[in-house]
Amino acid sequence: MTDFITSMNDGVWAFVVWGLVGAGIYFGVRTIVVQLRLLPQMFGAVAEPPYEDETLSSGEPEDTGSSAESGAGTKKAPNKGISPFKAFTISAASRVGTGNVAGVAVAITMGGPGAVFWMWIIAIIGGATSFVESTLAQLYKTRDYENNAYRGGPAYYITRGLGKPWLAVIFGIAITLTFGFINNALQTNSIVESVGTSAGNDGMTLKVIIGFAVAVLTAMIVFGGVQRIASVTQVIVPFMAVAYIGLGVIVLCLNISEIPEMFSLIIGHALGLREVAGAAVGSAFINGMRRGLFSNEAGQGSVPNAAGTAAVSHPCKQGLVQTLGVYFDTLIVCSMTAFIILLSNPTYGEDVEGASLTQNSMASQVGEWGIHAVTFCLFFLAFSSVIGNYYLAQSNVEYFTKNKTVMRGFRVLVVLCVFLGAVVDLPVIWALADTFTATMVVINLCAIVPLCPVALKLLKNYSEQKRQGLDPVFQRSMLPELKNVECWDDVDEDFAAKSTGGPKGLRV
Repeated sequence: MTDFITSMNDGVWAFVVWGLVGAGIYFGVRTIVVQLRLLPQMFGAVAEPPYEDETLSSGEPEDTGSSAESGAGTKKAPNKGISPFKAFTISAASRVGTGNVAGVAVAITMGGPGAVFWMWIIAIIGGATSFVESTLAQLYKTRDYENNAYRGGPAYYITRGLGKPWLAVIFGIAITLTFGFINNALQTNSIVESVGTSAGNDGMTLKVIIGFAVAVLTAMIVFGGVQRIASVTQVIVPFMAVAYIGLGVIVLCLNISEIPEMFSLIIGHALGLREVAGAAVGSAFINGMRRGLFSNEAGQGSVPNAAGTAAVSHPCKQGLVQTLGVYFDTLIVCSMTAFIILLSNPTYGEDVEGASLTQNSMASQVGEWGIHAVTFCLFFLAFSSVIGNYYLAQSNVEYFTKNKTVMRGFRVLVVLCVFLGAVVDLPVIWALADTFTATMVVINLCAIVPLCPVALKLLKNYSEQKRQGLDPVFQRSMLPELKNVECWDDVDEDFAAKSTGGPKGLRV
């Protein structure tokens, strides 16, 4: 059964990869390479304060078909929602996981050094896709009056923008199963394998202890609500990034004279005439593209669920923030793994692969403590992914229902899967993760490609305001032809005044 599903996945993903590449190129052309052209503005967008939406605080929903049973008629404290930086860290927590350590190692083992080059290329191509899907998530987000928050993502723009709620239901089920249960079990499984390598012990007792500890930590956070999740990822993501990048910098400094040769190896294996004539370049291309797409998640429809929660003055701002997230994941974190491995002169195709290859490569550079250092970083990478994955899945469960009993049951199941991932090996379930992910990609592409003109209108509106020297603020009255938009009304005037230091439209 497992072999059949794996073979099917290989065939399906051969087409899915090309679909993602084609969509990314299409979006890049239509947006005039927004992923590179507006790179400087991405850093400013991620550092902006959250926009204060007074309608969330008042608990008075507009007549748009949404309800706010518990908030009606009450006056709550001013709400600032999730800041752009917190939305960035939530998405980064989901993106940056064991795939950045084990996945890159697998890509290099199977595709050689050239796979790294194609990972970089897919990150640049995928940046445009991430911009479009995250911008759409912002436009079609809804207000959650009960929790003083926003909800958004593919299920929402498929329903409101594409007008196909049945397709949104399929997507919501696929992402809930994949990110809520399967991927979280995989993350815990990776923690166990890494700790086992570091400790030289893969016994069941160790697995139970690790599984129980991670499950308890997960429960403490996910039962604390959205704000606790955002607060935790805001701390963990920068910490783990600095720690892991620091390891990579150490290796680079120890091998500074070998860096030019390393880049020559990467580019040569990706584009060399010998590889073009044979099968090696195809292997490098497929493995680099596939692992890159798995890692940065551009086009999967996962990250828009985090993008839709941010409180910003213009939808395009979160599109820029999440494009930066693609670069952070692949061009920085994944590259560090590649550098650690390649500078250790590995033997490709040997028995050691995945996270163990990264651990052993680090140890060959700095000694035995390198294994433990990678294990330490991998734990935080994996644990942050568990939290980020839960949040993305939760957003889709809430698309179906906000019943508190259902939500509590969902959280219990997530925690249970986290524990089971440490102690149970279910190859069929792991293989199904690829199947569900492919389903998500296909549905998401079927939504964002036809909705691309909407994102282009928003980008044009954003760019026109920037050319006038304004801090872009979007109101739905600016594009009245866009239907089923719940947010983005005239309360944005308050934010414009606060963010520019004066009345709406003041030049900055």
